[in-house]
Amino acid sequence: MARYCFDGTMTGLMSCVFRAFAFKEFDVTVTANPHAQNGLFDDFVQVASNDEHGQRVWQGLKQKVSASSLRAFYFAFLSEQEQAFQILFDFAVYVFQNQRPVDKDYGHHAVIGMSQWAKQVGREKHRMEAFVRFKKCKDGLFLSLVKPDFNVLPIITKHFKERYQDQTWLIYDEQRKYGIYYDLKEVHQIEMNAEAIDTQLHIGHSQDFSIELDDEEVLYDQLWKDYFNSVNIQARKNMKLHIQYVPKRYWRYMNEKTL
Repeated sequence: MARYCFDGTMTGLMSCVFRAFAFKEFDVTVTANPHAQNGLFDDFVQVASNDEHGQRVWQGLKQKVSASSLRAFYFAFLSEQEQAFQILFDFAVYVFQNQRPVDKDYGHHAVIGMSQWAKQVGREKHRMEAFVRFKKCKDGLFLSLVKPDFNVLPIITKHFKERYQDQTWLIYDEQRKYGIYYDLKEVHQIEMNAEAIDTQLHIGHSQDFSIELDDEEVLYDQLWKDYFNSVNIQARKNMKLHIQYVPKRYWRYMNEKTL
């Protein structure tokens, strides 16, 4: 069995598929484990990201699978999980080894596996779109700090751009240390110091953005909490059902769930 190590990018994964067919190595283990990249596992082949090879493989997939399957492939990749990377590699190999369409062949482990990972990422996408809350800063920027399970910022950009077109906003992924920033025209990907943002949000300014909260933000925050408490019927409270629809890990984003 061959072992490939890539850099964790989509281009890198596509380059692994290209190499597999170039060397006719189809029983392959793929990994984005940095320890393998550092040479601790000498039997791993370091596959460099090659834009040309990556594009050829991606274009080939576009010709052989449906748009929904291509979308599922991308969603599964955004899970950033080693198991998902292996499934996507196996899926691509399975597609190219068959002349007939196979992206609906759910009897194959890679086809069903890709679908399952895509659904998990899709659920996280929808929850982020529903539960993200912004804090207004003194410079007019609306800021939200998030820690999604998967790398969903690329696939929630369209939703927030369409919904909040009249204000500048920043959604920052503290875990992956990058964010998406809307300047009233375009959305840009930026990198900042997440720890500094989280600290300065309460006490002052960041070197990159002024993130001191607007004076009215505290008032709006309290008004929302009061409204939530007033419409909440204690006698009909069902915490088990509530947690089922709004898992506790999302409460940190919601004003009504914070002190």
